[in-house]
Amino acid sequence: MSSATTMSIQRSMVEQIVRQVALEYLKKGSSVEAPLLTVQASSRHMHICRADMDVLFGPGTELTFDRPLFQEGNFAAKETVTIVGPRNRLISNLRILGPMRKQSQIELAFTDAIMLGINDIPVRLSGDIAGSPGAIIIGPKGVVELKAGVIRAAIHVHMSPAEAAHFDVAKGDRMMLRIGGASGLTFNNVHVRIDPASRLNVHMDTDEANACGLHLTKEIELFK
Repeated sequence: MSSATTMSIQRSMVEQIVRQVALEYLKKGSSVEAPLLTVQASSRHMHICRADMDVLFGPGTELTFDRPLFQEGNFAAKETVTIVGPRNRLISNLRILGPMRKQSQIELAFTDAIMLGINDIPVRLSGDIAGSPGAIIIGPKGVVELKAGVIRAAIHVHMSPAEAAHFDVAKGDRMMLRIGGASGLTFNNVHVRIDPASRLNVHMDTDEANACGLHLTKEIELFK
């Protein structure tokens, strides 16, 4: 047998082995299930700091657990407040979410802000309140004037490092969320937030959820 024929046979065998390995890899990859995604509408609420808690509910008081939220360690408290906007319009029974934070913050949907007379509410990630509007907060024991802290929370996704690796994204990246159905929409700027304790979970506000008919659809896709 000539050396040319031998080289041809060897090359053919190598190509066959490479194809087989590639096929096995693809089969293995296709059997890996995507992480389970939960998408939720986040109603208007308040995050409160220690100093404002003391004024609104009394020195040394603590938030009273009412029910757990999807992300472990977070909860809806029994405590509520009243928020007063610039034109003396108000929303009562504004729920406080725990645990306490370093600074107080109000998260509203756009329609909530309009109702209060706050027309310039910015879209921000939680905690980014510099330069945002303020409001008067009334509790059972006192009143707090927030100089800033009223925002419309940007749509975002919480995920663990393993889930981030699955989607090949990093903290601060933006993803897309497709909601199917008769009122289907695609959200183009879903902010990625990564934490070891997080579970895969998209938060949108009630305006966004109503616009896409979130409660009516089972067609949901999160992608890079």
